[in-house]
Formats: sequence, C-alpha cells, structure tokens
Amino acid sequence: MNDNSQVRDVYDAVADPTRRKLLQILADVDELPLHEITIHFEMGRTAVSKHLTILKDAGLVIARKVGRETRYRLNATPLKEIQDWVSFYEGFWKERIDKLKLLLEEEQ
Repeated sequence: MNDNSQVRDVYDAVADPTRRKLLQILADVDELPLHEITIHFEMGRTAVSKHLTILKDAGLVIARKVGRETRYRLNATPLKEIQDWVSFYEGFWKERIDKLKLLLEEEQ
C-alpha cells in the first residue's frame, strides 16, 4: 500500500451491495481484469474501478499489473474480522434463546 492510500474499514467496504457482489465474483475465480468484472454490472468501468479501489484500500482485493492490464483477486483474510464479530453475537443470541427456553419450560 502506498503512502497516499487510506486504510478503509472492512465493514464500510462491504456495506455496499455492489462491493459485496464484486467480492462474490472474485471468490469464484483466481483473478479477473476490469473489463471482465464490469460485464457483471450495469455501470461503467470507472464506477466499478472506484468500488474496487475501496475494496483494495480495505485489503479485500489485490491488484496485479500484467502488461497494460490490471487483474484483481480476492483477499478474504480481512473478512475474518466480520466473521469473528458475527460469531460473538451468534453465541450471545444462542445463550439468550437457551435461557428463554428454560424459562418457558419452568413455567409449564
């Protein structure tokens, strides 16, 4: 990452449905150039490129130059932060539901 890049929050990066779709597309392939990614969207290359930049700034996408072409691939490692956060709340809600079940069983 160069000095001009800003580090973006992973949650902010995946908050947008277009960026989530980009991640899904990249998850299914090794890497793709911009023109092959753009065909999946009803927007131009510039708009798709801006979304890719946000994902890249969050560490979710890695860009690699091949000649004049830039190819993009998924780096899923930062998604672990989201997985860990969601896992905590899965445990939280499971515990609450188990307590509610016990309470309802005691009342019967």
